Amino acid sequence: MKPLRWYDYLTFNVYWFALSMGSGSLTPIIMPLLVQQFVDPAMKNTFYGALRAAGLAVAILVQPAAGLLSDRSTSRYGRRRPYIAVGALLSALFVAAIALARSYWALFFIGLVLQFASNIAHGALQGIIPDLVPEDERGKASAFKSVLDLAPTIVVAFTIARMAGQGQISLAILTLSATYVAAMLITVAGVRETPLAVPPPGSVREPLLRTLGLLLGMGAGAAVAAVAAVIVGGLAALLTRAAAGPERAGLVGVGVGGMVGIVVTIIAGVWAAVHLGTGDARKHRSFAWWVVNRLLFMAAVGSILSFALYFLQDVLHLPNPAQVTGQLQAIAGLLTLVSALVSGYLADRLGRVSLTFAAGLIAAAGTFVLVLAGNLPMVLLAGCLIGLGTGTFYSASWALGTDLVPPEEAGRFLGIQNVAGAGAGIVGAGLGGRLADYFNAATPGSGYLVIFAIYGVCFILSSVVLSRVRQPAVSTV
Repeated sequence: MKPLRWYDYLTFNVYWFALSMGSGSLTPIIMPLLVQQFVDPAMKNTFYGALRAAGLAVAILVQPAAGLLSDRSTSRYGRRRPYIAVGALLSALFVAAIALARSYWALFFIGLVLQFASNIAHGALQGIIPDLVPEDERGKASAFKSVLDLAPTIVVAFTIARMAGQGQISLAILTLSATYVAAMLITVAGVRETPLAVPPPGSVREPLLRTLGLLLGMGAGAAVAAVAAVIVGGLAALLTRAAAGPERAGLVGVGVGGMVGIVVTIIAGVWAAVHLGTGDARKHRSFAWWVVNRLLFMAAVGSILSFALYFLQDVLHLPNPAQVTGQLQAIAGLLTLVSALVSGYLADRLGRVSLTFAAGLIAAAGTFVLVLAGNLPMVLLAGCLIGLGTGTFYSASWALGTDLVPPEEAGRFLGIQNVAGAGAGIVGAGLGGRLADYFNAATPGSGYLVIFAIYGVCFILSSVVLSRVRQPAVSTV
């Protein structure tokens, strides 16, 4: 490896900033604002949840494929940079095309091809640090990555969110498009890659089939969950029918069934995915339960962010929900960044499991504050707690995972976690959006309270399942 220059830490990681600007702008602000322009207001959460779920499904397939293909690239421009350049230019083009969408289905199509383009660059980008940074400097390089990954949560509040709040959606979209191009140019100009003379042995066929198998495993988990949701939801409705009446009993049944559906999909899907990915999930019980912990947490936090704008708009009736969403994201992001740095230090002293357990409870507390929030200060308090829990979780949970995966197969095992993690997002957003609209139809605004309460339960369960994780004794200090 070539010796690193002082600015390599920036050039290696600057495109992470662009990717996070994209996810931090499109998911919580731009897409929700546009979706509600094209669909029946009573169904906006359903349509937005479907858009999110479909995009994540594309990401599951494209990101590992791009990573594998870039591994084998013999381009004279290097393995990673050509994919990053193509992915960035296409991303900039498709982001700009969002401004031209005149229907929900046009927006849906653009969203899918944007996910395709973004994950071409994302899959290749993940190889930069392993390729070019010596092992004894990867901690520093990863720290730069974390900062550039989280910084957009604050930057968005003062740029994209403010533009969107002032009705300047097209300007916000063009700003985001320019961010992709600028970060790509810095990466392509600043990263020095040595071209690969001969591709590594093996083919991409088996890893790609394994990725598809993991996705099918999550689908099998969803089928099991659907049966469980119907059974448990039906029982809940029957038990409450006499006391609450048939209409409210139906609402209780749907709410309980929806919660069971989300939770069981994650648990059953993870076990199916781990079994397909490793050959025998029973031999890797602690790893499987660690993945369940991560998915329950990430499905909850990602889905809360997805529906935050609609909540602020429909429940608190704020005049500028886009700008407030950006402020909320900035506060949560700042707490996430600080707590991630501190918890990385504490995880080695207090124990990974204990800190990860606490993270779930802190985030749950913030979510239930959000459910009870009747004004903006309570919402901001909820954002602080969720951000604190999320930052703690990111550092402590990942440190725990590195203890649990076999060192000689770390890439394969963590790849299983990545695929399953996107599957959790599909469940949380896709089913959560439909539930929100169902309950909103019965009592306006109640749907967000129901799904946020479900996500709060997911946070609590993410802590509970840690009791099934057996951490190697050598991993604690």
